[in-house]
Amino acid sequence: MKKIIVIALSAFVMSCTGIVGNGFKISGEIKGLPDGTNVFLEKQNVSAAAGVIAVDTVKIKDGKFTFEGKAEEPEIHSIRFDKTQGGFIVVVEKGNINAVINKDSIQLAKVSGTFNNDELTKYNAEMMKIQKRMMDFQNKNMAAMQAAQQKKDTAVMTKLSKEYAGFQGEFTTSNYKYIESNPKSFLSVLLVEGMFNDPQHDIEKIKKYYDGLDSDLKGTKPGKSIKTKLDGEKKNLKK
Repeated sequence: MKKIIVIALSAFVMSCTGIVGNGFKISGEIKGLPDGTNVFLEKQNVSAAAGVIAVDTVKIKDGKFTFEGKAEEPEIHSIRFDKTQGGFIVVVEKGNINAVINKDSIQLAKVSGTFNNDELTKYNAEMMKIQKRMMDFQNKNMAAMQAAQQKKDTAVMTKLSKEYAGFQGEFTTSNYKYIESNPKSFLSVLLVEGMFNDPQHDIEKIKKYYDGLDSDLKGTKPGKSIKTKLDGEKKNLKK
């Protein structure tokens, strides 16, 4: 009797989610592109300095498309459309992932359905607030900067450049706050790994943020990469 109940429960779970084990399903809905348009799922080629790896290709049908596969761990991928500029980022991880896209603002696709994709959407929304203020500042002061450059007015150029650089500081501070507040988010481990890209990176600060991450994140590819880099820097310091 127990065996029958377990089998029935398994069938119920499969029918509700469509996901088994480490399976993922990306269900996309896009407005403005014709049926038959190719949709590409790609990821970064980590073994090369640049370039991407094609993971899968499907076609739009009735304004929708679907990718399915397995995800052993969360990993950043991008989705783009044939003969259309731009694309958007998605965290491929087990579960049902939903994406709602408009042809005229593909990069602003709303991705949801799993923990890390919900986090990605929230993170992007916060970054866009800073981005908008930065663009507004740039548009407002572009003429003043050009005039100062022509007059060689270093005082004005320095003032505007310092104010503009302040936005970069906001991005950095927001990233630090995000890492501290979201130790279980896959974005946090990516942000910590990205700290190594700063030529003046603070190894102690990186270690502090790495130590605060959830143990599952430390076991991911970027988590292991951080550990390897930290160990390497420790050896260099000893030398």
